[in-house]
Amino acid sequence: MKRTIRPTCATPIPGKHFCTCFIIPEAVLKRFAIDKKLTEEQRQYFVDAAKLEQEWRKTRASTAKLANLSRSILPTAMSAQATASPPSVLVFDCQHGNVLPGTPIANPATSADASAKRTFNETTSVVDFFQSQFGRNSLDNAGMTLLSSIHFSVKYNNAGWTGSQMRYGDGDGNIFIDFTKSNDVIGHELTHGVTQFTSGFVYSNQSGGLNESMSDVFGSMFRQWRANQTVSTADWLIGKEIMGPGAIARGFTCLRDMAKPAASHCLAPQSTKFSQYQNGMDPHDSSGIPNLAFCKAAVAIGGKSWEKTGKIWYEALTGFPPSPNMKMLAFANRTRTIAGTMFPAEPAVKIAIDKAWTAVGL
Repeated sequence: MKRTIRPTCATPIPGKHFCTCFIIPEAVLKRFAIDKKLTEEQRQYFVDAAKLEQEWRKTRASTAKLANLSRSILPTAMSAQATASPPSVLVFDCQHGNVLPGTPIANPATSADASAKRTFNETTSVVDFFQSQFGRNSLDNAGMTLLSSIHFSVKYNNAGWTGSQMRYGDGDGNIFIDFTKSNDVIGHELTHGVTQFTSGFVYSNQSGGLNESMSDVFGSMFRQWRANQTVSTADWLIGKEIMGPGAIARGFTCLRDMAKPAASHCLAPQSTKFSQYQNGMDPHDSSGIPNLAFCKAAVAIGGKSWEKTGKIWYEALTGFPPSPNMKMLAFANRTRTIAGTMFPAEPAVKIAIDKAWTAVGL
């Protein structure tokens, strides 16, 4: 069956190389915006969320461009700061307004607001995850302060990285619930910041799919790390905890499934073979191809995803000069090469990664 190409931020704005990153694809927002099974009020929440994304794209494009320029001018200085103190984690409350960052929350770790407490704890844990497992100090590897804004807008059905901070909606309470409840969503969106400061994958075409996949990969690894799961005990679902009662009643158990990207229980199913790829696809769709490759490789290698497979992916993402127009095959071959050099005494690791990419047509 022919897949529909969805017009989204995968089509670059002239002169820009990035768009805002958000966990819910625009196509999903538009789908529910006209869903007659929802009330007019419920549909309007999706209409509003879709409109907001247009503005976020412009904001993030400018921020990302500035970050890349700074990195090209001061690469040595930024590298030298990698040993700086751990980053501060700040949480703000938008109080259902649309102005960022909002009102600062003095002690989010002990706040009576569950969203504030979760945001602080999980963001701090993302910092710990990247530091302890990959030796990275915050998103920029230089101790960047992490800002998060909760209760953004009214029943806002999304969460995302703006290029400089996080913002989280509370969900409409029906299809989606509080976006801070899914720690892989938090890990996913913060990883967009890591990609921004390293490979700089353009958010369109094949590099766009890789950009989205990096966030799913590290978001899923973070969720598994927090639960101390092995690859065989992990469920590989993305966004399971943000599914609201209305979504669950329709049979949706997650936003995406890295082990079964095209499954009907996914609210946003994805491609699984490179033969299905077409230029112009939404990166949220095409990212299913490298997502499945990572999952297959990690399961074949065994153990915990971040110990071997994750380290190879991290090196492939961060260990090279910026490659904004990276193709999927080139990235696949990069991981094949790294596997051989990083684990020379374990040829089974490289074999597993080779087979995983081959299985998806790369």
